[in-house]
Amino acid sequence: MSIRLGVNPLLWTNDDLPLLGDETPLTQCLAEAKRAGYEGVEMGRKFPTTFGELGPLLDHEKLALASGWYSSNLLERDVNEEIEAMQGHLALMKATGVTAMVFCETARCVHLDRSMPVSRRPRLTEADWQGLAPRLDAIGDYLAGEGIQLAFHHHMGTPIQSTEDVARLMDTTGEHVGLLFDAGHCAFAGGDPLDWIDRWGERIVHVHCKDVRDAVVRRSHNRNASFLDAVVDGVFAIPGDGSLDFDAILARLAKIGYDGWLVTEAETDPSVSPSWPLAERSYRYLRDTARRAGFSLAAAA
Repeated sequence: MSIRLGVNPLLWTNDDLPLLGDETPLTQCLAEAKRAGYEGVEMGRKFPTTFGELGPLLDHEKLALASGWYSSNLLERDVNEEIEAMQGHLALMKATGVTAMVFCETARCVHLDRSMPVSRRPRLTEADWQGLAPRLDAIGDYLAGEGIQLAFHHHMGTPIQSTEDVARLMDTTGEHVGLLFDAGHCAFAGGDPLDWIDRWGERIVHVHCKDVRDAVVRRSHNRNASFLDAVVDGVFAIPGDGSLDFDAILARLAKIGYDGWLVTEAETDPSVSPSWPLAERSYRYLRDTARRAGFSLAAAA
């Protein structure tokens, strides 16, 4: 089984809370990602959105684009409107060779509002599900026809967050709606990462290796905190720096035959935890843990 190791620019610049890492240039992110050993990067808010601009930056560091986040609004608009809205992003994904697009339903979400407790996140009604599931299927079918897998991202503060949400998503959609498995968001939402892999492993098409600190999760729940306040409090960490057992997680992914990207993620404050040491340490940890699990690296540094 061959996997590729990537990193999300959240180690350098936060997408949801711009004050974290706003001073860090994209060139630093790309250079340090390559220097650490990563084969690819996901997109962040400082990335150019056209291939003509982004391609040369990636080529300069000899980095691949692992994927890029797309915010959908299928609870509020129809399939044709969504397809039209994604054309620019889809063109960039295809031009850069991306095979799995990070896709998150963000209608009614609260994760961008620091004043809103994450407990107030949207809950879908039966009518919502009856509208959302077939629309997701239609988008998944469309993307498959374009050579791209839909990698649905369960995310704190959005309509699809909990184990129950993901179960309903998987039960009501077909094979072209793939799952982005994010260990950190799974655990923060109260899920068991190993259980999720066992239940939905055949649908997992992309993986975020994000760790969580259990003490901060408990504190965030006790304080009824917002998602962004939990981030600032340090709820997320690079793999190996939190409470999750990534040896067990990657071994379970290897057991089901996962073949794709493993992407390091951690929403950190570079002024508190400088990016370069995190990038270097997380690469070595993820590389070594993946090898122990039985994976081979497609392009080992």
